[in-house]
Amino acid sequence: MREVPTPEPGPGEVRLRITAAGACHSDSFVMGLSAEQYAGFGYPLPMTLGHEGVGVVDALGEGATGVELGEPVAVYGPQGCGRCHSCAAGIENYCSHAAALGITPPGLGKDGVMAEYMIVTDPRLLIPLGGLDPVATVALTDAGLTPYHAIMGSLELLVPGSVAVVIGVGGLGHLAIQLLRTLTSATVIALDISQSKLDFAREVGAHHAFLSDDQAAAQVAEALGPGPVTAVFDFVTTEPVLKIVRSLSGPRTDLVLVGAGAVETTVGLLGQPFGSRIRAPYWGSRPELMEVLELARTGRLSVDTESFSLDEGPEAYRRLHDGELRGRAVVVP
Repeated sequence: MREVPTPEPGPGEVRLRITAAGACHSDSFVMGLSAEQYAGFGYPLPMTLGHEGVGVVDALGEGATGVELGEPVAVYGPQGCGRCHSCAAGIENYCSHAAALGITPPGLGKDGVMAEYMIVTDPRLLIPLGGLDPVATVALTDAGLTPYHAIMGSLELLVPGSVAVVIGVGGLGHLAIQLLRTLTSATVIALDISQSKLDFAREVGAHHAFLSDDQAAAQVAEALGPGPVTAVFDFVTTEPVLKIVRSLSGPRTDLVLVGAGAVETTVGLLGQPFGSRIRAPYWGSRPELMEVLELARTGRLSVDTESFSLDEGPEAYRRLHDGELRGRAVVVP
């Protein structure tokens, strides 16, 4: 914790007074980097963490239009150049120019939301919050948007009779289960190493929940019969978990690797089941964030949250890092 000057918005920029900020495993990953690794990402020091944020418009820079002072908004994090084909469609998470232009998400290359105030570079990155509760909503900007985007990429396969597997019932995984139950008619199976997380998975809608060990594929087959599952959404992405993912796959299975880990696998016509796909989706689009917030507004999506004050922020991250959180930690300045 440290005191920093209150930032002033430049031309076209918006200052937000933060009402809730979400703690994410990506933040924990950044804090765990060595000095050499950190430098490799090009992140500045010091840097305020936090890329899940909601707040109210507090000040407008010269020429900034489209939002009103006092308006409650959510921050769209994976911002791009705003001018390319992807950005024009609202798919700024896949902007091809952001890296070259030095455009980074808040808290992942520039000051983020774990503070009383932050600067947003363009009003287009602010999504109206309406009457949604900030604390209950903030994690949807990543922990809700990311699984929504991942699931939408497999939606055409998740027809009646299909089977979807969610690996890792944490902040993203428990929302993925809810989204699968809301958006599809698939049978939903949850895998995790913790029995308490399996109980949590059943609470939020999983039809079945099993330990993610070398018996997982056999347990799935015993519960649902032989045959491959339709889609596997891996929110962990490590080599041991990849073995489970591959054991569940077959023709036309979607292997969706959402976790921040890196794995090695054999691909190609003879290297994977025929017709199967391996995807590594990143975050989500601006229109998708609007859709996620609408699901929350209609009561079909909710985040299991635990609140902390700004002074308690380091403890929130400690509990996140040590796996002591059930859902998502939210810091309230």
